[in-house]
Amino acid sequence: MPIRVLVAEDSPVMRDLIVAVLRSDQDVTVVGQAINGAEAVALAASLRPDVITMDIRMPVIDGFEATKRIMSESPTRIVVVSSSVDPDEVKIAFNALKLGAVAVVEKPRAPTHAAFQAVRHELLTTIKVMADVRVVRGRPDRVSAVHSVRNLAGPTAHWNQVIAIAASTGGPAALAAVLQDLPPDLSIPILVVQHISPGFEPGLAQWLGSLTPRRVRLAKNGERLNGGGVLLGPGDCHLGVAGDGDIALSQVPPVSGHRPSATYLFRSVAKTYGPRAVGVILTGMGEDGADGMKELRDAGGQTIAQDETSCVVFGMPKAAIARGAVDYVEPLSHIADRIMTLVASRGGRGR
Repeated sequence: MPIRVLVAEDSPVMRDLIVAVLRSDQDVTVVGQAINGAEAVALAASLRPDVITMDIRMPVIDGFEATKRIMSESPTRIVVVSSSVDPDEVKIAFNALKLGAVAVVEKPRAPTHAAFQAVRHELLTTIKVMADVRVVRGRPDRVSAVHSVRNLAGPTAHWNQVIAIAASTGGPAALAAVLQDLPPDLSIPILVVQHISPGFEPGLAQWLGSLTPRRVRLAKNGERLNGGGVLLGPGDCHLGVAGDGDIALSQVPPVSGHRPSATYLFRSVAKTYGPRAVGVILTGMGEDGADGMKELRDAGGQTIAQDETSCVVFGMPKAAIARGAVDYVEPLSHIADRIMTLVASRGGRGR
């Protein structure tokens, strides 16, 4: 059975382009087209599509409000299709993920554009993957777990430690949850690799920074790790650390098809920090990170994977678990507590 898709987009030109891209794949069928957010809400209820592609800036009600209503009234897998060059639109797009949307992808370019085929492939691949994920009804605002973990950090932080986190599909919302749940006085640098459409990295950093007291920004080559700060791998560069503790970006070939790669990050952290590192692998498609996390665990680092129930896509955590690379498997809401326990104790392994 083809995947049934509802397209919500107010621009006739962009709507026709998205529909043409979807119809070019025999595994996808377009069952409806909405020209504003209100129509999207109504058609989601009447057509019951498998997936909705959701524009952000639409008349009557915008894509954010439409997502909120759909996830409350007729939960559906929603893929936000957004421009990466408009900071306000990117912020709204990421906020939609907190409401239950499952992914954010770039709007297609004109067929004559050099990036058209890559963007087309990502849109179609995302829709096919999302068609199989579990639908989650609108998510309530999170309650921070800071009160339960703050004391675990001790009066002073271990400045010679590092936390490395990797995620892919469903990752932005999961990252936001973990960062919000970590105590604000945690003075340990956090390195993050998030697979995301090119151009969305600055917007992701700004969005995460707006949700946490930590400073979140894109990593720069050669900078010193900053205790308590969050550094994201920039587009098309591997994120790693040098032996002296400085950030080391690299453009060596992709690992597991990705640059930045989670395996590259974990491998680099394993070599430099070994038992002084905590590695976390969150929701994501594919197997990136599994081999690197195994190296980190073998080097004495402590490792955590998000459990299947709380993942949008269980691919990356599942692969790491299968490699014997994971010490602890935790639901998303428990990951910050586990990180803080490991940071404080630096003790033995557990399951």
